[in-house]
Amino acid sequence: MNALAKRAASDRAGLLEQLMAVVRPEFRVEVLVSAAEDPVLGVPDCAVPACDYPVSDHGLCNGHRLRWRDRGRPPQTQFLADPGPPLRGRSRLGRCTVADCRYGTAGQGLCTKHRDRWERDGRPDPVAWVATAAPVADTAEQAECRLSYCDLWAEFSTRLCKSHQVRWRNSAARDLDEFAADCERLGKAVIDFRGLSPQLKLELQYAVQSRVDAATTRVSPTAVTIAIRYARAADVTSLLDRPQEHWRGVGGERRRGGGKYRRAAAFLAFANDVVDALREGTGWDVEYPGDIWRLSRLPGLVLTVGDARAQARLRFDRIAQPWLRELSKRWIRLRLCGGRNVGTVTGNLQALTRFSEFLTTAPNITSLADIDRALLERFLAWLATEPIGQVTRSRHIGGLNLFFEAIRRHHWSDQLPTSAMFFTDDHPKPPPRTTRHVAEHIMNQIEQPANLDRWTDPQGRLITIIMINAGLRVSDACTLGFDCMIHDGRGAPYLRYRNHKMNREAAVPIDEHLEREIRVQQDRVLRRWPGGSPHLFPRPTSNASGQRPFATATYRSMLHRWLDSCDIRDEHDRPVHLTPHQWRHTFACRLINRDVPQEVVRVLLDHESQAMTAHYARITDQTVRRRWEQATKVNIKGERVTLDPDGPLAQAEWAKTRYGIATQTLPNGYCGLPLQRSCPHANACLTCPVFLTGPEFLPELREQRHRTLTLIDVSRSNGHSRMLEMNQQVLTNLERMIGEIETNEQEDDTNVTA
Repeated sequence: MNALAKRAASDRAGLLEQLMAVVRPEFRVEVLVSAAEDPVLGVPDCAVPACDYPVSDHGLCNGHRLRWRDRGRPPQTQFLADPGPPLRGRSRLGRCTVADCRYGTAGQGLCTKHRDRWERDGRPDPVAWVATAAPVADTAEQAECRLSYCDLWAEFSTRLCKSHQVRWRNSAARDLDEFAADCERLGKAVIDFRGLSPQLKLELQYAVQSRVDAATTRVSPTAVTIAIRYARAADVTSLLDRPQEHWRGVGGERRRGGGKYRRAAAFLAFANDVVDALREGTGWDVEYPGDIWRLSRLPGLVLTVGDARAQARLRFDRIAQPWLRELSKRWIRLRLCGGRNVGTVTGNLQALTRFSEFLTTAPNITSLADIDRALLERFLAWLATEPIGQVTRSRHIGGLNLFFEAIRRHHWSDQLPTSAMFFTDDHPKPPPRTTRHVAEHIMNQIEQPANLDRWTDPQGRLITIIMINAGLRVSDACTLGFDCMIHDGRGAPYLRYRNHKMNREAAVPIDEHLEREIRVQQDRVLRRWPGGSPHLFPRPTSNASGQRPFATATYRSMLHRWLDSCDIRDEHDRPVHLTPHQWRHTFACRLINRDVPQEVVRVLLDHESQAMTAHYARITDQTVRRRWEQATKVNIKGERVTLDPDGPLAQAEWAKTRYGIATQTLPNGYCGLPLQRSCPHANACLTCPVFLTGPEFLPELREQRHRTLTLIDVSRSNGHSRMLEMNQQVLTNLERMIGEIETNEQEDDTNVTA
């Protein structure tokens, strides 16, 4: 035996000892039977009364499902009322037709003893003979068949009835107790480990135990049984004798025929992984030396919310330069241990991989000492030709700069030149920010109760309402804690959540309606997981224990289907496609439009600084300006005032007007006086030549006209000529302005009708 073979044998022996130490007694059985209520292995019984076969589909066992399908798939209540005779294996065995005799039949409808008597009597008419035949023995002394579901009398020392005695003799099970146990388990959801080599059996038992301990997804006993069959046919003593890719591909074409074959292959791949982890161990000491890090074997990582990144891998084998690869591994480990989430670190590794790809095109770069500013400028030029977006380019540049800073800060190498760094100007100019809030006419369609009720999943519906009314990011909404509501001293409700982007707790006020919706969702969670769940929105599938939160990818898929079902359209009658984050922008813009102070909006959105919040204010300011430009404005003479939005003074005119709106708003219009001048017409705006008004003040103007007419009547009756003259001028100006505004509105209505 060569050294390699000896090492393999030693590893196999060591693994066997490990398996014997970790596999618990309840899993070290020949046949594993789980309770129907088991959250991982359990399979409920068929909905047909008195049928104890496990459910296959539509709440029915496979036999009854086929009957239901053959009848044309009638309503299940109708089928359950008449499911037909018992299935094979559950029907009552034939018994002797002689009264009070419960022996099994052996011909002519008679048991062996009565048939012998009937033959000795000359084989008379069986029906007439049975009517007068006497029992063969005292019925009170007869023992029943040892099988619990058989009511026939036992006829042999094995305590089996005639039929089951024949079945035992014809079966492969030579042990009577084993045969009886198999009969009792007939049709049950069991996992049969018999026929496997000792180590292979322990490996598969350990895989089942690992699935149960994780309690993340249900394990189909049928799929595991198929997996055991595949492993037995592979003629191996250990799952590690074949690579994981082999087990993932077992079943071939049969996997297309049903989910159980795909699940069997997936279970074998999982079993290979957990057994390999048991043999090699987990943690940094195991993963760091390799060039491919398996994140599932690195405990304590900060995983991106909603991602299945625990099964992802970090690949350093794509970094061609050994000296760069070692430094990269050191930096990535530091980033992971420092609390950076896997998504961020994966982006950092992509930047290093891209830099390595560039270095392969640059001659004479053999060490860290060759990286200087000139080389980095060549890299920037090379990166600009790559088919990637500006944001990705900027992230690559920023990631590399952090890498160089870490080398200097931690003194990993003294070879890196001081000129090896990037500057702010090296980053590509970011694309201009565009408005991402949802138009109000679209939001009106989205928020219609009839459309919200089209959600097929109540969790998806409530997540949508929370994002619209509280402005949460989709990752924060999907991972809300079960006890996510708090109240202040006055009893007002707040939604407490984890701001994953900033890695801190935050809260936002909510109304009583949303509070009631959350209470209903909590009740739904407790009905499905009576033991409780840490999440308000547990993942609906692959979540036997309720410990996994709702995945953002699942919500996005549901959102797209919901939008299609509602047929929500934009102003061009095109179907609307939006992202969940647009509701956060809409929430912020609505607050700004309601004159909520920008600092309050920043707190509600839990922004780190005012920079992002100010973006919403700019968006709203543009909206106000556009509407103001489109609206009719008239002066005190009733003349329309037109401002050219494309003219050279447009920005200055808007700034002056915006200032007037903010600081000099009048009850019935705006002040158009330049900011540098004082007003010589105090309390006489309706006779002021710089006064402007519009249709939004029409009710106030009409009310003021009514008051002015009253003053004119009073002044005329009292003989106050000066007051009569002043109010007559005010009335004339009011009539002109109101008349022009009403004429413009009539023209707009005519155009819309046309």
